[in-house]
Amino acid sequence: MITENFRIAIRAISANKMRSILTVLGIMIGVAAVIAVVSIVQGMQFKIANDLQDIGSSFIEVYPDPGEERNPFLQKLPDLTIDDAEAVRRGTTAIHDFTPLFIGSVESRHGEARHRSQMYAVNPSYQEIVNHWVERGRFFTMVDEEAKKRVCVIGLETAKDLRLGSAPLGKVIQIDNLAFTIVGVLEKKGGSFGQNQDDIVIIPFSTARVIYGSESMRKLVLAFQMRTGADMDLARDQIREILRARHRLKKGAKDDFRILAQEEIMKTISSVLMNVTLIMGAVVGIALLVGGIGIMNIMLVSVTERTREIGIRKAIGARRQDVLAQFLIEAIVLSGIGGLVGVAGGYALANLARLAMKRFVELPPVHTPFWAIALAFSFCGFLGVVFGIYPAAKASKLDPIDALRYE
Repeated sequence: MITENFRIAIRAISANKMRSILTVLGIMIGVAAVIAVVSIVQGMQFKIANDLQDIGSSFIEVYPDPGEERNPFLQKLPDLTIDDAEAVRRGTTAIHDFTPLFIGSVESRHGEARHRSQMYAVNPSYQEIVNHWVERGRFFTMVDEEAKKRVCVIGLETAKDLRLGSAPLGKVIQIDNLAFTIVGVLEKKGGSFGQNQDDIVIIPFSTARVIYGSESMRKLVLAFQMRTGADMDLARDQIREILRARHRLKKGAKDDFRILAQEEIMKTISSVLMNVTLIMGAVVGIALLVGGIGIMNIMLVSVTERTREIGIRKAIGARRQDVLAQFLIEAIVLSGIGGLVGVAGGYALANLARLAMKRFVELPPVHTPFWAIALAFSFCGFLGVVFGIYPAAKASKLDPIDALRYE
């Protein structure tokens, strides 16, 4: 009976192709939008999780934090300096090493090629701490750091945009009109959360301090690496104790810095991405509701058009529940087709959006989880039942004699 009703539903939908397409258009658009958003967001989360996993569980990041009760637009960020990092390394038993992170946007130039990229000023421990290694050449050493040499390590994307060719090592580029010699090219990492890790320039921290001045180095991000086997809570407590003492914070005063471990970074990012998904889902839910109403409307029209058919079926022995099942299955099939097209369209839309945004921001590959596809089809089935039950019930209640007389 279910198979036969399914065939009847397919024939009825095929007989009115354009009407069927217009009926499920709302569902197709709604499902496509949900799948596109989820695919992009999940792609970001998947990539960030892998990046953090590569860094390892020993990574701790500290950055200036004005606090929730302060306005960061009206008040300067608190100081966080390399001296703070040195004090933490000397005064703790859980921290093995650190690198300061001075981050800025610079214009690089080589010949006629110009390119704006993100610059990191770090120390030689950067590679090991963040697990981002040089693929060709070398990273700068303590000798480069102490001599304040103008050497740099660049990402693959930066090398490509500056047209450095297949042998960029040893070439001189201009960074904010200052000459730097390329000593290394980083391994490919890809985009993550709107940031292309292959489009960066890294210079020694001591060199940056000479160029940009010591006052510019007072709002740093500090990345720490724990000792092997050290306890994360102990490391966090030791960092907090030393920084509070150095910043002369009174008892009861809030920290003017924030400590984030790998797990906390992932939780924060996941929370932001989940909120984006929920907000978009709520907006798209309106389109799905409109699509459901469209299904109910067209099914009522279909019941009216097929009144004589219903009368004939009842006259030759069809029961009320048979007619109910026929029209309910037709509504579910109609909604399911909309969901199927919407899932495929959403995946395609997510990839198109990624390609379109590539010019402005690097997004990781889209990732469509199975639960999103299952949820989309389940919701489409739910819409088919909810908005198809009334037309189906109306059809099942028709009197066969009246139905046969219907013109």
